[in-house]
Amino acid sequence: MTHPDLLRLRNSIDNIDAALIHLLAERFKCTQAVGEYKAAHALPPADPAREADQIARLRGLARAAKLDPDFAEKFLNFIVTEVIRHHEAIAKARG
Repeated sequence: MTHPDLLRLRNSIDNIDAALIHLLAERFKCTQAVGEYKAAHALPPADPAREADQIARLRGLARAAKLDPDFAEKFLNFIVTEVIRHHEAIAKARG
């Protein structure tokens, strides 16, 4: 039998995980629209300057939130890699 305190903590984690998934889905809806815009205007799928600004911003947010900035950067890089892949696919589909 699971201790009630452990169960409560795990339920909180489950709720946070669900919120993260929904937030990621919303984020990808927005980046999908960015990919469509970029393809329509013949812009490159990646924007290294924007990515560098985002990394710096999120590292600062991570520090303020007492989260490892290296972890935050790895997480963002993972997401950005997927976004760029989507943008490349959109551009390719538009031919």
